[in-house]
Amino acid sequence: MSKSHPASTSTELRNALRYLLRWVPIAIPAGILGGSASALLLWSLNVATETRESHKGIIALLPVAGLFVGLLYKYLGTSVEAGNNLILDEIHDPKRTIPIRMTPLILLGTFLTHLFGGSAGREGTAIQTGASLADQLTRPFGLRPRERRILLMTGISAGFASVFGTPLSGAIFGLEVLAIGTVSYDAIVPCFIAAFIGDFTTRIWGIHHTIYTVTQTPAMTLRGLFFAALAGSAFGLTGMAFAKCTHAIGNVFKRYIAYAPLRPFLGGILVAIGVYVIHSTRYIGLGIPAIVEMFHVEQSPWDFAGKFLFTAVTLGAGFKGGEVTPLFFIGAALGNALGYILPLPFSLLAGMGFVAVFAGAANTPIASSLMAIELFGSEAGAYAAVACVLSYLFSGHSGIYRSQRIVNKKHDRDSAQQEASLAVDAKIRQIS
Repeated sequence: MSKSHPASTSTELRNALRYLLRWVPIAIPAGILGGSASALLLWSLNVATETRESHKGIIALLPVAGLFVGLLYKYLGTSVEAGNNLILDEIHDPKRTIPIRMTPLILLGTFLTHLFGGSAGREGTAIQTGASLADQLTRPFGLRPRERRILLMTGISAGFASVFGTPLSGAIFGLEVLAIGTVSYDAIVPCFIAAFIGDFTTRIWGIHHTIYTVTQTPAMTLRGLFFAALAGSAFGLTGMAFAKCTHAIGNVFKRYIAYAPLRPFLGGILVAIGVYVIHSTRYIGLGIPAIVEMFHVEQSPWDFAGKFLFTAVTLGAGFKGGEVTPLFFIGAALGNALGYILPLPFSLLAGMGFVAVFAGAANTPIASSLMAIELFGSEAGAYAAVACVLSYLFSGHSGIYRSQRIVNKKHDRDSAQQEASLAVDAKIRQIS
């Protein structure tokens, strides 16, 4: 019996070495590709934002830009139009390599959305470029379907980590985003490698990420944790409302406008009118300057609602981009507003909301908590982690990614109400 232990240990070591020798040469180029695509994306969005803010009249052309993007996807991008959901579906059930055209189409579509004044983010684009470029390594490395699943997760991690400059949360995001209630640890090594390589690559290209600073963090007390949990529940309900509202708007556009390119055209009209009615560009684009302000100065308590509506219409109408940076805005603005009623510093609440609304909407509490630690430090990150967990709990079983599966329920209630709720969410995803 004792003689079997050395042999068993030796076998484990050999298997670990084989695993590393197999995946390190794959994860490194996946990270380089994802990081380079993110660098191009971030550079292009800076150009788009500066151009738009210097020539605000071009916002009137947002409907035309929407029509162009709609036509582009109808005639050249039908196979990749599902975007993030296509990637998740391929991970759940690998079938065929994602067409390389996904990368240039999503980069161009996102650039035009931001250039002409849509309210969108960048994470969706980074995920799609990271995964689609990584997937091109499938054939050269002779990957089997199960290995290709890991490769796609690796590409997601590289894209997410490099676009936000958060390699730890990026690595875990690629493992956590696939399904509610489980984490795919079989891909943890390549995801971590690709996330760090992707982040390094973006920095080597000379791209610098925005620094967000929580200016006040009180000592942790039971009272403080209680109010952090209370805020987290509000963040979760907001994340759920955003996901459901965006999907509902998308369903309305699909139901009443049969010709797909006309959906972003009409959505562009609504967004452009909204900008001119409020006489402000605060709620379009990424909104990063406004987010930074929320950590330092008390803002209007209704800022989160403005960004919520502009983003839901933009994305629901079919413009390209992502949801996460707008969710950062919505969460930071809501946290700032909660500073009027909760006895916690508004800067800390802004940081908590920044990550917690995203945690609830994307159903990724672990990645979001790690992001808080990477961005704000461990002390503020601890408060934010509490908010992320409560946000995840209160955000329901739907989210911004329709192809995300439910493996384990968030709260195990053996009731007809719970089953009916899950059935309704599944039906909505099927119809969509």
